[in-house]
Amino acid sequence: MIYVGIDVSKDKHDCFITNSDGEVLYKAFTIPNNRDGFDELYQKIESVTVVLTNVKVGLEATGHYSYNILGYLLNKGLTTFVINPLHTNLYRKSLSLRKTKTDKVDARTIATMLMSDVNLKSYSDTFYHNEELKSLTRYRFDKVKERAKLKSSISRLVTILFPELEKLVSTLHTASTYALLYEFPSASSVANAHLTRLTNLLNTSSKGRYSKETAILFRECARTSIGSHMPAKSLELKHTIKLIYELDNQISEIESEIKIIMDDINSPILSIPGISYRMGAMILAEIGDFNRFSSADKILAFAGMSPSTYQSGKLESSYSHMEKRGSKYLRYALFNSTKFVCNWDPTYAAYLSKKRAEGKHYNVAITHATKKLVRLIYQLEKSGQLYKQVS
Repeated sequence: MIYVGIDVSKDKHDCFITNSDGEVLYKAFTIPNNRDGFDELYQKIESVTVVLTNVKVGLEATGHYSYNILGYLLNKGLTTFVINPLHTNLYRKSLSLRKTKTDKVDARTIATMLMSDVNLKSYSDTFYHNEELKSLTRYRFDKVKERAKLKSSISRLVTILFPELEKLVSTLHTASTYALLYEFPSASSVANAHLTRLTNLLNTSSKGRYSKETAILFRECARTSIGSHMPAKSLELKHTIKLIYELDNQISEIESEIKIIMDDINSPILSIPGISYRMGAMILAEIGDFNRFSSADKILAFAGMSPSTYQSGKLESSYSHMEKRGSKYLRYALFNSTKFVCNWDPTYAAYLSKKRAEGKHYNVAITHATKKLVRLIYQLEKSGQLYKQVS
């Protein structure tokens, strides 16, 4: 067997090639992070073996820096392993008491890890392309978070410009309210609006829900409003609404791309009531290859949802908190999906009620239901069967 260790960085990669007899085939060498560098590495691998199935390549998970070389290696048909840097660090320390860490040392350490077969699993081509789904779901997550901040700004600005409006509508964050505030971004501008223009605007944006009477009510409240007349704040309000419109369009476009991938994957977890394309996609993207996990509990640990343990001497913690390590995106998706599943599925609704009856806080009860849900997701993904709802 041939073992190739690669320490990845932004502009260059350090490589080391050895064989199963411990013979150094190529001492640590550096390649540039470009096509010529990738081809140089591949040529060196070809020069030491003609059977590429006998080659194992390992590299650290360094986010986007490793993405291009990983794709190159997979396209060449090489068995590739992506290793957690923490794992590499611990393994290097176990080899020597000296505090020696360089890129070339790391490359050799990775090759040695592959040779020692420390229970590593190869990175599949499917898992590589699953990065597309992960990129989309994380991108959507960030956009939704960005939109939520802008919505908070809307609430703040309305409190200054037209505070009475909040009591006239169910929520400020509707198409009709945004249309009103974009056209008339203060109480004074609503008060001076032409009734016909105001009526048509509200009627169109609310799809007929708001009539002339509503327009009259809004205008009368605006005329007695305590809202400040601040052109600068009104401009900020208009621009904030425009940014929200743009984000809505971007999020919609992202979700369309997610749906295309999810339709292609055709995952059985979408058969669980309450798991949508959005949350289902995030769960699948963050977990990746289910074969990496020997049990559902390993997925819980990966999401940082396992209870922490503290014991020292005779002291043992009575209250175990969630670890909250690992993928925050997976933790978010599982926790929020569980809320919807408990709302839509009678079995999970009964389980949540049972935990609440035991005196557990709502969030703690949801966490228990999440563990139950993860075991179900694991079972469905491993078996390929659809979820059968108990009536």
